[in-house]
Order: sequence, then C-alpha cells, then structure tokens
Amino acid sequence: MKPIPFNKPFIIGRELSLIADAVAQGHLSGDGAYTKLCHRWFEEKLGCRKALLTHSCTGALEMAAILCNIQPGDEVILPSYTFVSTANAFVLRGAVPVFVDIRPDTLNLDEELIEAAITPRTRVIVPVHYAGVPCEMDRIMAIAEKHRLLVVEDAAQALLSTYKGRALGSIGHFGCLSFHETKNIISGEGGALLVNDARFAERAEVIREKGTNRSQFFRGEVDKYTWMDIGSSYLPSELVSAFLYAQLERADEIIAKRRSICSAYAMQLAPLQQSGKLRIADFDDDSNGHLFYVLLDSLTTRSKLIAHLKAQGINPVFHYVPLHSSPAGRQYGREGSRMLVTDDLSERLLRLPLFYEMNAEDIARITAAIREFFID
Repeated sequence: MKPIPFNKPFIIGRELSLIADAVAQGHLSGDGAYTKLCHRWFEEKLGCRKALLTHSCTGALEMAAILCNIQPGDEVILPSYTFVSTANAFVLRGAVPVFVDIRPDTLNLDEELIEAAITPRTRVIVPVHYAGVPCEMDRIMAIAEKHRLLVVEDAAQALLSTYKGRALGSIGHFGCLSFHETKNIISGEGGALLVNDARFAERAEVIREKGTNRSQFFRGEVDKYTWMDIGSSYLPSELVSAFLYAQLERADEIIAKRRSICSAYAMQLAPLQQSGKLRIADFDDDSNGHLFYVLLDSLTTRSKLIAHLKAQGINPVFHYVPLHSSPAGRQYGREGSRMLVTDDLSERLLRLPLFYEMNAEDIARITAAIREFFID
C-alpha cells in the first residue's frame, strides 16, 4: 500500500520550460522578466498597490516590520497560534509581541479581544488568516484606525481567499504571502510583500534592494544608485520567479482542486461530526482550501489517531506549538489576554493530508481509516 504523505510538491504546467527560458534570457538574479510578470499578476489579480516578490514570507514580514518603523519596546498584537516568523520579524526590530487569544470557530485572532490588549506602546496589529479563512478585517481595520495603528496581514496561507469580495493581503497596510512548498501556489521557497498604502511604496523598494535606490536606477529615474536606507537582500532569483509564474498561470485551477478535496473530506467525515466524535473545520466559499483539519476531544485521542493512521501509511500532522508557551515567546513577549482557546484547540487539532495530486481513492482511504479508528 503506497504511503500518503502530508504534502507533496507538484508541477502543473510550464514550470520547467519557463526556468529554461529564464536561463536562456541570461538573467538569473532578481527582478528580471519573470519577477515583473509575477508582480503584475498580483497587482491585477489581488488589487494591491504594489507587489514585491521576496525570498520567503519571513522576508516579507521582516520588510513590513521595518516599514512600520518598529523601535525597541514597541508592541505588536498578534495571535499565539501562528508560525514563529509572525512574531520573529518584529522581535528582530526590538518589539514585544503581545499574544491575544483566537476564536474557537476560525482559529483566527479574536477581534473582540484586541482593544483590551492595546497600550500606549502598541504600533501594529498582525491578523493571521489561519487555513486561508479570513479574519474579521472590517473590525480590525476600524480598531487600527481608531488607535492610529498599522495592520500587517499575515496571509501566508491565504492567497486567493477573500473577505467580502476583497483579496486577503490587500486590505491592511501590508500583506505578506508565502509560496513555500507546503502552500497552495508554490516555488519551493518564496514570498511576496503587498504594499497597499502609497506612503510606503517607494521605501519598500529601497529596503528590498539592500537599502539602495537600485530599482529607480534601472527605471531611469536616477543616474546612479546608492545607499539610501537600511535594508537587506530580499529578492528571489529568476529561477524561483519563473517557477512561480507558471503556477500563477494555473492558480484558479489549483485552488478549485484544493477546495474540492476539502469538500470531499467534509462530506465523508460528516457522520463522525454528527455523532460527536470530531469537529470538522469551518470553511466557506471565501477560503482557498489551504488545509483541512479536524478537532478531536483530547490530546490523547489525537496522539492515538496519529499512530493509527501512520500504521496504515498515512501521515497526518498537528500544527503550531503556541508561541506564548514557547521559550522564546516567554522571553520576548507577553500575553495580552487569557489564552484559553489557544491552549485548548492547539492540543486537539489534526491536519489531514492535502496536496494537488491527491485523488478520490486517497481521500476515501484516509476517511475510512479515521472511521475505523472510532469504530474500534
């Protein structure tokens, strides 16, 4: 019986031929023809003011932290149930991450707890669109405007998810995307910073180009380029951009396939939810089918189910260890609310395999194994 991995990188179209074309064009460093094509795709498809490819979503978050002018001692509100880069990008600038609990339905930042966590040192709110499901952005943006805060959307999992018709990542002052091999649209490693506020567009280019005005030089806007600001090398190579562009050409097809996998999982596991054995993740037409998870009744049940599935060659995984309970989280951050939901759900959540090349037989085998576990 063939193993079913949790994730499997894939090629869907012209990835290899576009990489070969990039080589033939003789430009493999950053900001070549394929990078520009990707930028245009994001700006037109998502409606952001400026898109800038980065070597990772971590890099995009770090750029956003610099653009937010974070100073030592500033505070940033974010969920604890997220990847370490969400906090690390701001800690690197000297900020204190203030962890706020998540909602039990979406596992997103609980917007009703944000204001109580705001202090005179608060500068930024970082909503994370978990599983590609949108946070309540109207409420979050209203809080930010009231308190004169910036909003950085961590949309690493949310490309082509929407909130009230608007693309996630295009609503806050900044949005950060990921094209890591575990995401829907991939380039191995890769990310993008979406700049939605015109005040930051020019400086974003400078920071991304090692703190120089090199981009302006290549557009003919200055006669030479020089060191203007702090920055680093956040550009991906043209090989990465070419691979990514081939995936973007088929993005709608990829998202539709992932949504169909989630729907099949939900339909086949519905009887177990109806009998109270597990809870299926809440998904709607706004989300991009990034991942499918179930919530079990305890950590013990989760551990036993993982062992049961692995014995049959199926590889499910749990997700984050909450940042507020991690050694670095305790050292650099603090809790801005009680973390009851985060502590509870993080121990009971289990992600099921989900990748583009999954077929109906794979899904049926996984759900049958889960049903078998609960029958036994």
